[in-house]
Amino acid sequence: MSGPSYEPVHWSPDHQEDTPYNPPRSPISPDPRQTSFPPETAPLAHEDLPAGAARPRFIGAALAREGPNPRESYASSSHSYPINDDYNSSVYALNDARPGSTQPNFYGANYRDDPDGYASTANLGKSPGLTESPYLAEKRQTYAAPRTQSRKRMIIIVSVVVALLLLIGVGLGVYFGLVKPKQGAKDTSGAASDHGNDDKPDKNATTPATRAVVTGGDGSKVTMDDGTTFTYTNKFGGYWYWDESDPFNNGARAQSWTPALNETFKYGDDVIRGVNLGGWLNTEPVSTTTSVPALYEKYADGPNPAVDEWTLSEAMAADTAGGGLNQLEDHYKTFITELDFAEIAAAGLNFVRIPIGWWAIETRDDEPFLAKTSWTYFLKAIKWARKYGLRINLDLHALPGSQNGWNHSGRLGTVGFLNGPMGYANAQRSLDYIRILAEFISQPQYKDVVVMFGITNEPQGPTFGQENLARYYLEAYNIIRNAGGVGEGNGPAISFHEGFQGLGKWVGMFVGSDRTGLDTHPYLCFGGQSADPYSARINTPCQNWAAGQNNSMSQFGLTVAGEWSLAINDCGLFVNGVGLGVRYEGTYVGGGGPRVGSCDPWTNFATWSPAMKNDIQQFALSSMDALQNWFFWTWKIGNSSVTGKVESPQWSYQLGLQQGYMPTDPRKAIGSCDPVAPFDGPLSAWQTGGPGANTMQAAFTDAYTWPPTSISAAGAVETLPSYTPTGTIVTLPGPTFTQSASSSIDVGSGWANAQDKSGMYVPIPTCSYLDPWVNPTAAPPSPLCAGSPNRRAFAPPSRITSAPKS
Repeated sequence: MSGPSYEPVHWSPDHQEDTPYNPPRSPISPDPRQTSFPPETAPLAHEDLPAGAARPRFIGAALAREGPNPRESYASSSHSYPINDDYNSSVYALNDARPGSTQPNFYGANYRDDPDGYASTANLGKSPGLTESPYLAEKRQTYAAPRTQSRKRMIIIVSVVVALLLLIGVGLGVYFGLVKPKQGAKDTSGAASDHGNDDKPDKNATTPATRAVVTGGDGSKVTMDDGTTFTYTNKFGGYWYWDESDPFNNGARAQSWTPALNETFKYGDDVIRGVNLGGWLNTEPVSTTTSVPALYEKYADGPNPAVDEWTLSEAMAADTAGGGLNQLEDHYKTFITELDFAEIAAAGLNFVRIPIGWWAIETRDDEPFLAKTSWTYFLKAIKWARKYGLRINLDLHALPGSQNGWNHSGRLGTVGFLNGPMGYANAQRSLDYIRILAEFISQPQYKDVVVMFGITNEPQGPTFGQENLARYYLEAYNIIRNAGGVGEGNGPAISFHEGFQGLGKWVGMFVGSDRTGLDTHPYLCFGGQSADPYSARINTPCQNWAAGQNNSMSQFGLTVAGEWSLAINDCGLFVNGVGLGVRYEGTYVGGGGPRVGSCDPWTNFATWSPAMKNDIQQFALSSMDALQNWFFWTWKIGNSSVTGKVESPQWSYQLGLQQGYMPTDPRKAIGSCDPVAPFDGPLSAWQTGGPGANTMQAAFTDAYTWPPTSISAAGAVETLPSYTPTGTIVTLPGPTFTQSASSSIDVGSGWANAQDKSGMYVPIPTCSYLDPWVNPTAAPPSPLCAGSPNRRAFAPPSRITSAPKS
């Protein structure tokens, strides 16, 4: 049986005309943190009215006996839904409490003031023997039917009023009727994109200018930055929201079951179902096999092939005829676009993890990267995520000196972070970059979109030791909390990769910390290779991962699989790296055993049978259920410029949807690992900010102070090169907007805590430094600094950021 089909987002380049709308009754949000506005009202259809008459505003399902969705005028609460039927009920707020609860009913309780609600919930909250809602019966008894003559008079009056309103309102845009979320911030009308081409009023005209729609659900038209449009496809009740005049409005929702951006995402209760945008702003060969043109394939041959972004940048810079280093920006523009964000929400996903390198902030000395440009596209990612209701996990994927020596760290080679003679200086510099990013994303304009910060991707704990990694994590934690401030929701959730130490090694650490979690990357493909088919591996994720995730969730706190894939072997173009071969075929340069077989059956997805696709999908469902909170690696794999197709299909979520081997609704995974039940919250170790949120025991904080006493492969810290915090701090810019009113939009200063005035770590003029990527076995300079053989004579005291006060 073939897997489910995937309906992609369709778009067309044509510019469709906007249709009239009723003007907003609520003010534009003056502040992105404002949480409520008066509800919008809108007319409803009623079949008893004469042609041309205005429709009553509060009948809906209660009278028309239609349902079960909420009426579009129910605007001021957080129970936000797209328009489905003008007859739908608008009285959710009148419902009684859920059975067994003292809390008022809410949008997910399924009770409707509607006698024709879902059969399974039609009697929820009703007394035995009643044939309709007690609220509905009460209303019908209280409000008797009006006399016929009064009704006719009312119809005439309403008709006249409507006619006048139509004359006054000629030229207004579409009233699109999607209810506003709780923050609602302003009316769900306005500009749909930042293309800046809204119709301008004629100077001689007497009618207002047309404004484009700013929100919509399944089937609505979306206008993108360049003015092109596409039809939004979201079968899960999600809706987009974008108004250029109110660009920090967080009214969008990815799916009906995911909190809107202006609502609280309850970690441990709400499930993270996300994808990585791997290879976009931090390139690596496996993800960016092709873009414009193929990034790594173009420079894979020759005596000095491009194997990481460092060598890719060098090769591009030398290739002036081919576009030079600006080819990277061409890649940023085209590899991931707004359409991808729309499709991600439509796929039932609610988070994106976005890897970036430190060169998004700055470069130094001979670092060849395209500096600062990727930050511009990260700002676009924030805009697009906000527009489609997606949350972002900002992942610092590459650090100076390399935290693991792998190609995705920026430079393939050795580990120079917390290791070797430049290990301490590289860590100082990395902490500065964490601080700069934390200050930006903690600003109120961005904190509800960029809600999580993965501070270091895959640090090589076995190389430099868990103790020094924990010291670094604690210092980073203090820096981030100082940037964001203490309080409900201030500053992002902080994700610590377990450093290949195992989840259990972190139990007992960071107890009482504010919103911290563990990140783990469970891959099956890089170990022993097997020819077993997917049908024999379906339960492997449940057996290998489910219990460990549960234990960590209950003993440490939030535990998320930041990366995983469908690969059960290492077949695929550049999966191990450029020119490194594959274990499965026995060609891996690092060893790994004899040849198991050919990779062709695993990579040529065009030959996969419906049965095989179904088995892969079952493997995906088992993985999702076992991991519970996860980010798949990755959303998209580019086509090979040689074969014209994806050569690593098990790593592409998008391709899996298109080909039918990835579930179109990730909620289908629930129960796949039965009888191992997933963690059922709440997170006992999770804090929520505010008083008591940062109560780590002194025994822990004193034992893991910064800096370390010594660095692996180098010795005592005081004998090693270090930087001094006297440099001018780098701040990150906010986005720009094309609308003329954008000059009044506050995009933030890039610095959330104005009291954080410490300088940036920079070299000491009188000291000697090695290359940040120097071989860890190299000896440090001697003497380190002119005129003094002792570091203490010239280096300032170590900066230890104190824990924020409650």
